[in-house]
Amino acid sequence: MSVTVRVPAKVNVQLAVGAARADGYHDLANVFLAVSLYDEVTAAPADALRVTCEGPDAGLVPLDAGNLAARAATALAERYGRSPAVHLHIAKDIPVAGGMAGGSADAAGALLACDALWGTGASREELLDLCADLGSDVPFSLVGGAALGTGRGERLTELETGGTFHWVFAQAGRGLSTPAVYREFDRLAEGREIPEPAAARPVLDALAKGDADALAVALANDLQPAALSLCPELADTLAAGRAAGALAALVSGSGPTTAFLAADARSAAEVAAVLRASGTCRDARTATGPAPGATVL
Repeated sequence: MSVTVRVPAKVNVQLAVGAARADGYHDLANVFLAVSLYDEVTAAPADALRVTCEGPDAGLVPLDAGNLAARAATALAERYGRSPAVHLHIAKDIPVAGGMAGGSADAAGALLACDALWGTGASREELLDLCADLGSDVPFSLVGGAALGTGRGERLTELETGGTFHWVFAQAGRGLSTPAVYREFDRLAEGREIPEPAAARPVLDALAKGDADALAVALANDLQPAALSLCPELADTLAAGRAAGALAALVSGSGPTTAFLAADARSAAEVAAVLRASGTCRDARTATGPAPGATVL
């Protein structure tokens, strides 16, 4: 017997970042949108906890106990007083270290898969509590759709969306460490007052109406300057996507994946083709949002 769970990537249509807190984290107003790039996590009985991985850049995924999916299985087992003996197999399709919450998605997928495999019967609230302990983006990977994350991003308010948004995601030639991007954010912000993060009403209204043109004007990412500082070549990718007809372009989360909002599916395909030929990225792929959260297949 095994259980397979499909989990989506995310894009931040707004990422407002506050000043560093005493615990080293930052308060956020994080407007998440799940998109149709997915990892699949399969849980199967085993004599001990084991993680395997396949797919693009699978070699970059740690397979030891520090893997976020492994930590998720261990946390659920400890909550229910059982051994975390399980084989977790991750089929990667979300970019690794790309700012699209691939590791967080795997953690959410492992929690749901192990819950089903072991028959623990955890409530949604219990799973969300475990998710929040594992990482700031993990709760949203479980929920999917669209949501506002506050605190460090783990406290979610689900949002209405009025239509489908078409995206292109360009993969960079190298990864970026999320902690490194936040450190660069702090360095760049040194000496200036940082306002309390808050969701922008134009972003929420555009999502609710399904208005891509309005969302294009409102998109914002406070981490983008830090990501560009560490990875300046991303500016060329952003420029290439805009020149190809994207309504808007921004760095996805902490990067280095860049995200391009398109008017429709045809426009998205054209932008992706131009980006692939531009020499400014490794690959470009289309996706739509919102997408459902972690789902047992």
